[in-house]
Amino acid sequence: MKNTHVIIIGGGLAGLTAAIHLSHKNIEVILIEKEGYPHHKVCGEYLSKEVIPYLNMLGLDLNALNPAEINRLEYSSPAGRTTHCDLELGGLGISRYALDNYFFRQSISPRSKIIHDLVTEIRFENNEFLVKLSGGKELRSDFVLGAYGKRSNLDKKLNRKFFDRLSGWLAVKAHYKKDSFPEDLVSLHNFNGGYCGLSKTENGSVNACYLATYKSFKPYRNTEEYKEQVLMKNPLLRDFFLNSEILFEKELSIAQVSFDKKDLLEDHILMLGDAAGLIHPLCGNGMAMAIHSAKLASENIIQFYENRNLSRYNVETNYQNNWNREFKSRIKAGRLLQKILLNKPLSEITQGIVMNFPAVMPHIIRKTHGKPIYV
Repeated sequence: MKNTHVIIIGGGLAGLTAAIHLSHKNIEVILIEKEGYPHHKVCGEYLSKEVIPYLNMLGLDLNALNPAEINRLEYSSPAGRTTHCDLELGGLGISRYALDNYFFRQSISPRSKIIHDLVTEIRFENNEFLVKLSGGKELRSDFVLGAYGKRSNLDKKLNRKFFDRLSGWLAVKAHYKKDSFPEDLVSLHNFNGGYCGLSKTENGSVNACYLATYKSFKPYRNTEEYKEQVLMKNPLLRDFFLNSEILFEKELSIAQVSFDKKDLLEDHILMLGDAAGLIHPLCGNGMAMAIHSAKLASENIIQFYENRNLSRYNVETNYQNNWNREFKSRIKAGRLLQKILLNKPLSEITQGIVMNFPAVMPHIIRKTHGKPIYV
C-alpha cells in the first residue's frame, strides 16, 4: 500500500523546493531529511536572481529574509591583480542557515510531510518504490526524488559511477565579521590550488567559502595553517583574514567534493541539485541550479498525474532532456573556467586579457548563468 505519491530524499534547496511545488498541485509528498532545521552548510551562499520569478510563483518572498543585494563582481588572480564588473541579473547574499529554514517552514502543509530520519535502502519493484529508514519504517511511493547533496552512502548502494573515483577537492566555509565589506559585492579570489568567494549574508556577516585541491592542501596540518600559508599569499585574501573576526567556533568543511559527470537517473530515481551534477562554485550558480532542477522534475511529475497518457518513461526522458538543455553547457563552461583559473600562468594571462577587454567578463558570466525563470 502506497504511503504517498512522491518521496523526496534530502531537505536542501532542491528537495524543499520540489516539496513546495508538488504540494501546491495537490500531490502528496513525504520528504526525508536526516538533520533538523536550521543548520549551516558549506556553501557559497550567493543566489542568482534568475530563480526569483519562479520562487514568487511558489509564494516564496525572499525579501522577508532581508538578503544582501549583490550586483557587482570582483575577481583577483593569485598575485592580487583585480578585475571588476557589474552583474547583469545580480544575486542575493543569504545564508543556508536562514534560507533552508525558510523553505522548510514554507513546505509544511497538509500535502507535505517531513520525516527526520536516515534512508538506508531504496528499491524499485512492481512499478513503485520501497524506501527503508534507519528506524525500521518502510515507505512506498510512485516516485522518488534524490536531493541528498554532493555525496552520500546512497550513491554507493546505487552503484553510481562517480562514487568509487576519489575526488581531489575539499571545501571550507565560515562566517566573519567585517563591517567594511561592501554589501553589494561578491568577490572571487584565486590562490595557488583553489579559489575563495566572499559575500555578505542577510545578517551582515561575510561568508567566506573556498575550494581547494587535496594536492595543495596535503603538505599542511590543518585548515588554519593552509589559510595562512596558501590563501593569504593572495594579498586581498590576506587583508580580509587579517582584518576580520571569525564568527563560527570552527570552520565547516566537506571532503570528496566531486565534479565528475553524474547520471540524472538511477534505478528510476530522479536526481536533483548536487546529486544530479555539480557546477564549480566559482560560477556562483549552484543554489539557483538546485532550485531550477526541482522545478523541472516537479513539472514533469505534475504532468504525469494530470495526463494519464504519460508513462514513467515519459517523465524520466523529459526530465533528462530538460535538465541537459538547461545545465549541460553551463557545467561544461564551469569545468573549462576552473582549468584556466587553477593554472597559475594561464590565470595571470587571462587576467590581463580581461583587464584590457572588460567586455569579456560579462560574457563569461552569461555562459555559466541562466535567464530569469518565468512560469
